[in-house]
Amino acid sequence: MATSPALPGFAPRLSYGWSSRVFLRRHALWPLLAWLALSLLSMGLGGDFWLADRLYAWQGGHWSLQNAFLTEHVIHRFGRDASTAAWIGVFALWLFARGRPALAHWRRPLAYLLLSTLIAIVLASGLKSLTNMDCPWDLSRYGGDRAFFGLFDARPAALARGVCFPAGHASAGYAWVALYFFFLMLRPRLRWAGLATGLGTGLLFGFAQQLRGAHFLSHDVWTLAISWFVALALYLAMTRREAPMAVRDALPLVGGAAR
Repeated sequence: MATSPALPGFAPRLSYGWSSRVFLRRHALWPLLAWLALSLLSMGLGGDFWLADRLYAWQGGHWSLQNAFLTEHVIHRFGRDASTAAWIGVFALWLFARGRPALAHWRRPLAYLLLSTLIAIVLASGLKSLTNMDCPWDLSRYGGDRAFFGLFDARPAALARGVCFPAGHASAGYAWVALYFFFLMLRPRLRWAGLATGLGTGLLFGFAQQLRGAHFLSHDVWTLAISWFVALALYLAMTRREAPMAVRDALPLVGGAAR
């Protein structure tokens, strides 16, 4: 496998392992198909209600975990604060690296991680005010006072706005799937651990909110999709810009990622 010169701002001995076609198939096409399939299952075929019905019944016909200490105070509030603290920690590392020439190759990957997580969280949270969908606990089916209206259904103007889709809190976890691409830039062998961190944290935050009646499964599916495609798009933009012209058409991967 041929090895190219190091990209400016990245670790030394970076290599270009996959063609752009293979890379995009694995990182864009398959995730896109998975997102569409899960969306169809959860929103089109009733998976949202199937799961929410069982969680609601399991709690005795009401959202008994809505205000529970573990779900609301530990996972919801502390989890959100922990994600914020992690972002501030990455920002501090980026500032530290800017002042240390020996850490120059960490600057752009750290900047990438800061931007990707921030954009994903802001985008997911911002969309909630536009999509106008209710939480499960708002619906008459689950003890609330509203009828259900889907994403593309006409909603009565007199009905109060819903601000529950996609899942905002889960974005504080899923946004960290960007760690996959962060490690792909610096330590490719750790990329799967980075992905597991983002997925695991997002699943924890998302499922806790489903237990509280705050979200349906599809809300988390869309949040994960937003986080992943933001991370992918920013990775492609930042690495493509820095790639030498001779390899620019083969969207760069690093550290023997083809293996």
